[in-house]
Amino acid sequence: MKIALIGYGKMGHIIEEIALSRGHEIVSIIDVNNQEDFESEAFKSAQVAIEFTTPTAAFNNYKRAFAAGVKVVSGSTGWKEQHDAEVRRLCQEEGNTLFWASNFSLGVAIFGEVNKYLAKIMNKFAEYDVTMVETHHIHKLDAPSGTAITLGEQICDNLDRKTGWIKGQVQNPDGSIDGSQEHDKNLLRIDAVREGEVPGIHTVTYDSPADLISITHSAYNRRGFALGAVLAAEFTANHSGLLGIDDMMGEIIK
Repeated sequence: MKIALIGYGKMGHIIEEIALSRGHEIVSIIDVNNQEDFESEAFKSAQVAIEFTTPTAAFNNYKRAFAAGVKVVSGSTGWKEQHDAEVRRLCQEEGNTLFWASNFSLGVAIFGEVNKYLAKIMNKFAEYDVTMVETHHIHKLDAPSGTAITLGEQICDNLDRKTGWIKGQVQNPDGSIDGSQEHDKNLLRIDAVREGEVPGIHTVTYDSPADLISITHSAYNRRGFALGAVLAAEFTANHSGLLGIDDMMGEIIK
């Protein structure tokens, strides 16, 4: 398969390595200094582009790839609040293809299923209040993480006493604290920590006067995310529309 890379940071390099090891060809690499290559014949020859950039760049990258007739797999987060409706329109009404996930790790996909099941159980036990904390490396720009938001939405969908999530306390790389842990009881508070080179830790906690229950997913490195992105590209090459992890996992485990 012919793959283009949009974004050539740490993730881009690991994705390139894994894609090549699986027999794919990297036909174009686009970073901040060669944006004109979106119009190149090399980029247009790609079956799928894998995009890992920033919240401010992602939406424009999608549009430029779509204009070139290239499907996109993206792990960029932080853009949905502003551009979700337009991206859905571009895929559902104009025939473009985007496979988006807040996290491509197989472990996180499994963790999400556990998260949903636990929330369904806890819906019957109102004495437990739920909160979440996510920890990532100091280079991550958005907080809470896209994965934390996805996990939070799963909880709210299955827990009647939570009507939505709210950004809580953020510990910055310099140790300073923004935000607050004060929140309405009907909202799920998501706290964030930015430190070191942590690939990602997500912990969901149910606390009661009697005891505490928590589930945690900890990533050891970025390779699991990169492999998942390449698997998503292989899936996307043969599928169309607005796609996600549930679509791919449904095919894998059926």
